[in-house]
Amino acid sequence: MAIRIREYKKDDVNEAVNIWNQVVEDGEAFPQMELLTEKTGDEFFKEQSFTGIAYDEDTGEIAGLYILHPNNIGRCGHICNASYAVRRDLRGQHTGEKLVTHCMKKGRELGFRILQFNAVVASNKYALRLYEKLGFIRLGAIPGGFLMKDGHYEDIIPHYHVL
Repeated sequence: MAIRIREYKKDDVNEAVNIWNQVVEDGEAFPQMELLTEKTGDEFFKEQSFTGIAYDEDTGEIAGLYILHPNNIGRCGHICNASYAVRRDLRGQHTGEKLVTHCMKKGRELGFRILQFNAVVASNKYALRLYEKLGFIRLGAIPGGFLMKDGHYEDIIPHYHVL
């Protein structure tokens, strides 16, 4: 599969919403609990600083996406934040790595200086391994910072990378 990344467009909404909602339904990574609809999803993806769509160059099928936006305002507005979602049946094929590296470049292009992840769940071993590989710095742990779908709490580990 030859994965490329491009900017979100309205025609992507159904596939993008389905992929996003898979991660929300898993209840192991995203803080959101409400699912997106076609209408709320299109609004959500368009309001980001950038929404990247990972697609298979041969089939056009969407494999994943990311959202990039400011993490804060004013004097901290140079710090961005992002979330990544890969289609459940395509995980483990390095699409996530392509999304993160593209996001880092796009963040620099948009004038951000730091990419910060506020809530990487401690049990998300694949994300933790990827962020370490890409040179992100761990900032400690927040005990019980994430409510898992099954009702127990996991630690979260904030990370950052200078862009």
